Amino acid sequence: RYSARTWELARRRSVAPHDGLGSNLVMQVKGERVLRVVPLENEDVNECWLSDRDRFSYEALNCAERLTSPMLKRDGKWEDVDWSTALEYIAGELRRIRETHGAEAIGMLATAQSTLEELYLLGKLARGVGAGNVDFRLRQSDFSADGQLRGAPWLGMKIAQIATLDRVLVMGCALRKEQPLLAQRLRQAVKKGAEFNLINPLDDDLLMRVANKAIVAPSAMVGILAQVVKAAAEIRSVAVPSALAGVGVDPSVRKIAESLAAGHNGAIFLGNLAQHHAQASELHRLAQELARIIDARFGFLGEAANSVGGYLAGAMPAAGAAHGMNVSQMLAQPRKAYLLLHAEMDLDTVDPRAARAAMQSAELVVAMSPFRHAPDYAHVLLPVSPFTETGGSFVNTEGRAQSFQGVVRPLGETRPAWKVLRVLGTLLELPDFGYDSVEGVRADCVAAIGDTASRLDNAIEGEPWHLSISAAGAGRSGVEGAGIERIGEVPIYHVD
Repeated sequence: RYSARTWELARRRSVAPHDGLGSNLVMQVKGERVLRVVPLENEDVNECWLSDRDRFSYEALNCAERLTSPMLKRDGKWEDVDWSTALEYIAGELRRIRETHGAEAIGMLATAQSTLEELYLLGKLARGVGAGNVDFRLRQSDFSADGQLRGAPWLGMKIAQIATLDRVLVMGCALRKEQPLLAQRLRQAVKKGAEFNLINPLDDDLLMRVANKAIVAPSAMVGILAQVVKAAAEIRSVAVPSALAGVGVDPSVRKIAESLAAGHNGAIFLGNLAQHHAQASELHRLAQELARIIDARFGFLGEAANSVGGYLAGAMPAAGAAHGMNVSQMLAQPRKAYLLLHAEMDLDTVDPRAARAAMQSAELVVAMSPFRHAPDYAHVLLPVSPFTETGGSFVNTEGRAQSFQGVVRPLGETRPAWKVLRVLGTLLELPDFGYDSVEGVRADCVAAIGDTASRLDNAIEGEPWHLSISAAGAGRSGVEGAGIERIGEVPIYHVD
């Protein structure tokens, strides 16, 4: 307000990073400042809508918390340094740690808000300099399905098809906070007659008619879903999985199964609270079995811009015991060096206390971020561009790849993260890091991915279930004698 006339603003397209939808944006710019963000209409993605966090996050782009030059901690004091000094120091320390402690002593962590190109280069750097200890799934706590998942977890359908559903089950999701625009599409489906069912530890007002809901403690979610699976199998006259033979079904839970079994075009979605659950793989198996029984679609409500893209880019350990550590292992068994891409360990991890302890025990912590953070445990701070100041790509929750360019010049000495990773690879004398443009990185990444559509698959394979559901039929609350349980909700404005 009062800062520009509308005809003074240049209009530039971009893509929102704050959830798995990938909303299309028009960034309105005067000089080198973003002054307004409005939706770019795309019926297949965000229609004509925009969430509040996509619309107003630009206000942070020029705030006092921006990191504008590289900083190095010497004798416990922070000093501004030039880029060559900072990067040569990092390269030297990584070499020293690799020679002293071995390649497996180096770990690299990123958030799913990073671009596809950044995640691809981070994975390439991790495998080039170390043992492939790289991960972007910072809030995940159950990794037992690694090696059994056939592809990249995705929505399981096109975004535009949500409005055609007649039966929906959402599990473990603060829907309006995690997925504001997908919640709007589900609301439209309910207005047309769809029945919406919910299993969740939070009882939010979803601003729509909820046919059935089970609000239970996190520890009871597996048991409740097991009841739904058994009831659905009985209703559809399908053989009940042997692991569920002894499960008792509460009448209120049976109503969820009855609603889902009566539909002809249903879907089951797992949200953040299910994906980050301590028994996430069991929820995954049960949801997959339920979808098979009732002939429904099954998918994941992607947490961030590249929740799908991180899998495609290879920013996670390769399958097999000798191909790198996941984030849980890297924090439980602290590494000697960490490279953090857009990651704030106090806010972006499932266990901030363990994450902080791991950082404080390391000999080298490099924080790459647009903002000042981690001054007490980092050794180097590198200012890298937010999405408005760099080019890149996001792969949204339906598997749609969307590329964008920076709409303003990087602030101060800020540099795009892909360039920083490229220079680090060159300083470490790693092969195939001679990229001249983000398009070159993208081309290599796309070639490595191959056919994106064929890589999208929610199916989980492997051994038969070994479910811990002895209390599945013991009641709705699941909290009798259990004490206090943590609900790991991600606040709506803590995602970037």
